[in-house]
Parts: sequence; C-alpha cells; structure tokens
Amino acid sequence: MTVITHIDDLKQLAKKRVPKMFFEYADSGSYTQSTYRANEDDFQKIKLRQRVAINMEGRSTASTMVGQQVNMPVAIAPTGMTGMQHADGEILAARAAKKFGIPFTLSTMSICSIEDVAQHVGPGFWFQLYVMRDRSFIERLIDRAKAAQCSALVLTLDLQILGQRHRDLKNGLSAPPKPTLINLLDLATKPRWCLNMLGTPRRQFGNIFGHVKGIDDMSSLGEWTNGQFDPTLNWNDVEWVKKRWGGKLILKGIQDAEDARLAVQSGADALIVSNHGGRQLDGAESSINALPGVVQAVGKQIEVHMDGGVRSGQDVLKARALGAQGTYIGRAMLYGLGAMGEAGVTKALQIIHKELDISMALCGHTDINNIDHSVLLPGTYPTA
Repeated sequence: MTVITHIDDLKQLAKKRVPKMFFEYADSGSYTQSTYRANEDDFQKIKLRQRVAINMEGRSTASTMVGQQVNMPVAIAPTGMTGMQHADGEILAARAAKKFGIPFTLSTMSICSIEDVAQHVGPGFWFQLYVMRDRSFIERLIDRAKAAQCSALVLTLDLQILGQRHRDLKNGLSAPPKPTLINLLDLATKPRWCLNMLGTPRRQFGNIFGHVKGIDDMSSLGEWTNGQFDPTLNWNDVEWVKKRWGGKLILKGIQDAEDARLAVQSGADALIVSNHGGRQLDGAESSINALPGVVQAVGKQIEVHMDGGVRSGQDVLKARALGAQGTYIGRAMLYGLGAMGEAGVTKALQIIHKELDISMALCGHTDINNIDHSVLLPGTYPTA
C-alpha cells in the first residue's frame, strides 16, 4: 500500500482510478499549457527564509476570508464536473471542507446540484456563477443559491468564451462518457469508479438539467451549454449580479492591475487573482507572479485572494506573504477526490495544513496573520 505524504501521491492514485477523459479534463490547460505549467513552476522559484531559536509553540493557521472564519487561508475552488472524478464528488468534497473548517465553492457546471449539496451538507457553502445568455436562468440560479443559504457568490469573469483544451477534444469529453469502444475499454480498467457511478443518479449537470426549458436529453444539454457562455459580459453585468445577489460577492479571474481597480469600483467584497488554472489564455502570466501587482493596485480597498498552482502548504504561505488573504485549491482537491473520495479530499487538506504549519514555524512565525514578504528570500519573489 502506498504511503501518501504529498499531493503528487494522490495525483498518481487518481490517475489510476479515474477515467482518462475526466482525469485529463482536470489535469490540463489550454493550447501549449505554458500557463498551466508556470502556475506551479513560478511558486518553486520563490525561496523561504529559515529562522531559528524562536519559540514555535502555540501556532495558529486560523484566519478569515470575506469575514468568514477559516482554519487555514484556503478554500476549495469551483471545479466543473467534480462529480465525474468520483460519484457524488461535490457532496463529498463539500462535506470534507466543512469538517475541516474551510469554504467549499460549488461550480455552476457541477454534477451535483445546489440543492443536492445543501441537502447533504447544509448551508454556508459558496456558489460560483457563470453569466450566460439566458438571463432568466441566471436569475433563477442566483435565487436558488440564496434559498440554499450560500454565504458567498463567486462570479467568474474569464470564461466569456471557452479556451481550447486539446485533450478534451481528443478525448471526446462528455458527462456521462459516450459509450465508444475506446471509452468502454478505459472504463473496464476502472471498476471502482464504475461501481460508484452506478450507485448514484447524479451523472449530468445538476444545476442545469431540469431547470432549463427544452432540455430533455444530454445531447440538447451539451448544445445549450456550448452556446450559453456570454461574450458580451461586462462590468454592468457585475453590478446587476451584485444587486440581484445582495450578499458577499467575490470576482474571479482578475490578472491585471487595471481590472483590479475596476473590481474595487464594482463594490465587490473580494477578487481572486486567477488565470483559470491555465485553462483559458495560454501564455498569460502565472497567478503568483501577477499577485503583487494586483495587491499594489488595490491596497486595502478590496480583499485579494489567489488561485492557480497551489499544491502545498508552502505555496499557501508564499501567496500569503505576497498579499493574498486567501488561496484556493482545485486540482489538489480533485486528485484527492479521484484517489479516495471524501477521505482523499480530507487527506489533501491535512497535507496542505501540515506543510503550512511546519513551514510557517521554520520561518520563525506562529500566527498566519503576521506573515508578510519578510519570510521570503530577497531577490527570489515577484514584485509589482
């Protein structure tokens, strides 16, 4: 039996247990994947300052994200088709996050619906919204998130049009997978996944199926979804969503200082420095390199979070040192989920938390809220 000590162990196990099209959906970027790789690689270039002979007792990683208490400055990022990594994936991940004391964000493109998660996990999770052409559907979606007592809305701004992900096209990505010979041969090697999926009715986009007129089968759902991402999305729509929602609003997909200043003007509560995990504009700057410029542009006017490439507690520490109040994990969570279900998500969170706690202590700090760029080795980290 493999002893799991870091996120890559979970990744390798997930690769064995999850059908190829869904594993590669999670584990890939757009075009040449240069931004996807840079998100991880640029974290590794940043070095930490080791300090000694400092009392390391009484450590705390507890903080807040948009006013909500968190046991570490980490939230689970919204990831599409999470329920295809493991049956009922969104429910399992949300349950693990709640037990751990961090936020879980449900994607619009989830397999389990808002109502499914609310029923099995309770209120308080966050909901991520894509603005689509069908505004009446979006209004109902926002209202459903309110009814489920979601405590924050995460509005994604960087998916007006879909970046091309070569692997998804080559794999014929669909939910559920089409019964082609290649897919059936792959599924035959994933008996655990198949048995779990047979045990759940949740195999399609739960937030959409049954909630849109004229959608009566999977083929029409796919056609509707592909034509719904709205290229006309603009800051007026952000204002409209904010008014309709009325609660905590987080804007996801900010990479540029000018856009960050517009996010401040929108009245949102937080922004997420994000390039969509390298899945949209290939060749864009890594999130960790973009972070200092955004932080400098907005100061204390809006809370700054970041995602992209976070695979360890040290990554969380480095992002916090560069001004991020919170971070998000997507792939690290999906690897755990695909590997071991809810227990795998919990394991991923435990790994990240332990790395964060130990690394913070070895840098001479006992409170995450006192971390700043002084824990980083000069000349190794990006600046504005």
